[in-house]
Amino acid sequence: MPAGSSLHRADGAAPRILVVDDEQMLTDLLSMALRMEGWDVHTAASGFEALQAARDYQPDALVLDIMMPDLDGMSVLERLRHSGNNVPVLFLTAKDSVGDRVAGLTAGGDDYVTKPFSLEEVVARLRGLMRRSGTAQDVEAEPILRVGDLSLNEDSHEVERSGRQIELTATEFELLRYLMRNQRRVVSKAQILDRVWNYDFGGRSSVVELYISYLRKKIDQGEEPLIHTVRGVGYMIKAPQ
Repeated sequence: MPAGSSLHRADGAAPRILVVDDEQMLTDLLSMALRMEGWDVHTAASGFEALQAARDYQPDALVLDIMMPDLDGMSVLERLRHSGNNVPVLFLTAKDSVGDRVAGLTAGGDDYVTKPFSLEEVVARLRGLMRRSGTAQDVEAEPILRVGDLSLNEDSHEVERSGRQIELTATEFELLRYLMRNQRRVVSKAQILDRVWNYDFGGRSSVVELYISYLRKKIDQGEEPLIHTVRGVGYMIKAPQ
């Protein structure tokens, strides 16, 4: 599992998440974010596919869109509950009325996220659902992330490089933590915006460039660079070879 992942199944395996939505781009984005948490992800594009996948895949949590062309999310959930499947369910919907929320929860849903949403919020909601339901459990996670001679303590928020204390703002800390949790993996500006700032994609990439420059001045100045730009793709942090 990547550094920072703190949930696993009772058998020690990664949590299994079933994502159900008929929008391919949305399922791709959700799958990418959930896999970056170290979780196993399966997708379905319709209600009937979701019912089959729930039987075959046995997920630990279900991300379920309400509005689908064949069998809507409410009907999927009702059939799951009727069959005795109590998998925790996080509803996705474009609707934002109290009535829809009540209907979803009354039908046996466990939580509710309205589109557009932050990927970070979906991950956090799923963590909470799996913990509360017992389908996945916390493991003791090492609070210190390391990349070469750089260390970041997630509990105390202390950052050091070569024994030198580095003072970071809250946003700089979150950006560095995200990079370090994904070391040797390229992350795009859009991913960074969503995970650090919770912004929708588009129009704000300059803030990422600005904060990357701040981090480089504090982390890499006078040292061998750890933060690298992959042109046209994004950024990556890795230890020197």
